Amino acid sequence: MSRIFLRFPSFKEKALTLSYDDGVRQDKRLVSILNKHKIKATFNINGGLFNTKRDSETVGRMTEEEALELYLGTDHEIANHGFKHLHWSVFNDAAVVNDVIKDRTHLENMFGRVVKGMAYPNGSANCTEKTVDILKKCGINYARTTVSTERFDIPTDWLRMSSTCHHNNPKLMELAEEFLNGEPKKYFWANTPKLFYLWGHSYEFDNNNNWEVIEKFCEFVGGREDVWYATNGEIYDYVTAYDRLEFSVDENYVYNPSAIDVYLSYFNNKIVIPAGKTVKIK
Repeated sequence: MSRIFLRFPSFKEKALTLSYDDGVRQDKRLVSILNKHKIKATFNINGGLFNTKRDSETVGRMTEEEALELYLGTDHEIANHGFKHLHWSVFNDAAVVNDVIKDRTHLENMFGRVVKGMAYPNGSANCTEKTVDILKKCGINYARTTVSTERFDIPTDWLRMSSTCHHNNPKLMELAEEFLNGEPKKYFWANTPKLFYLWGHSYEFDNNNNWEVIEKFCEFVGGREDVWYATNGEIYDYVTAYDRLEFSVDENYVYNPSAIDVYLSYFNNKIVIPAGKTVKIK
């Protein structure tokens, strides 16, 4: 079956997710902005680079205590970014495995949750056939590169995920306008759902003195009834649940083996396939 029939929860046709790296103190201001506009993000953290002293409230990496205060108990996701943020291309396989597993173990025990995603440390230069294979063996389900497409495509290669854009892209608000208000496709079968994926580092807003960029973006795209606001992990879980749907030969019935309800548009009919259930769709 083609993904053109996929709809996000509650039959929404648009989803927004953010990905921010390094666990820096500027995340505090970013989280406040996101929460105000009901937007979710995935924060990619280096478990071996936490600050040891709470000597600043505004700059540098957070202490573990600060990170727990900020992220724990929120709807935001914690993900892997390499324990020491190594440039994997100059290290052997064992060192890369250690950087991934050590970070995953540290973050899972720290936050009391399973860590299944990551952003490549030092960007796309670390995304190679070898590292993709290592991530699979380390139990990582998805990994973000630094490649931007200026599109709203749903990922198909989850361990080489691209984004729509970085927040410094000069076309950011133009893309946001297209995402929310762009002309629908002429034919219903071409009306695929759209995913806006934004990434960056929150310290860049201080460095560039441009917090208004993310504030304007979030005010424009946030708090809307027609957008699903999700973490990277929630996007992965939902789309892979769709991909696991099992259709009968004549497409009369569909079985959902996952633990997530899946929403479909089938010839303009809205259909929910409950978790663990079989539904007659025509």
